[in-house]
Amino acid sequence: MSEVAGLEAQEARLTLPRFTYEDAWTLGTLLVGLARERRAPVAIDVRRGAQQLFHCALPGSSADNDAWIDRKRRVVERYGESSFLVGARFRAKGTTFEASSRLDPDRYAAHGGSFPIAVEGAGVIGSVTVSGLPQAEDHALVVEALERLLDSYAAGGA
Repeated sequence: MSEVAGLEAQEARLTLPRFTYEDAWTLGTLLVGLARERRAPVAIDVRRGAQQLFHCALPGSSADNDAWIDRKRRVVERYGESSFLVGARFRAKGTTFEASSRLDPDRYAAHGGSFPIAVEGAGVIGSVTVSGLPQAEDHALVVEALERLLDSYAAGGA
């Protein structure tokens, strides 16, 4: 399976049955817990539409991470797909997002770490973003938290 196909399958699998304010808190605190366990110097952002529902900056992160969050989140908002998948699509075509997207790199970054929050029957309604680690690790951290959130739904929690 190609990187693009794998990322597409991952996004399809991580569609949520719902996403409430409480779910945003649960997702954000899951990410904080995972990051603290790993001593990861990250900033975390959870949004529904334009509204920021959760934000946390852990030790070692900086205002630069907030700027990266904004740039990666804009990619999710524009394409409706994870920032990592968008970057992978450009790489699969033998180019880069920066060279071929025609978007301002000061405002958009197709680097891993921002993931669409998709709800069954509603589509993409928000985003969850992590910044502070190498892009594949930012992406993996978000995926792990979304998987745990989905598991909690299945167990009757969250």
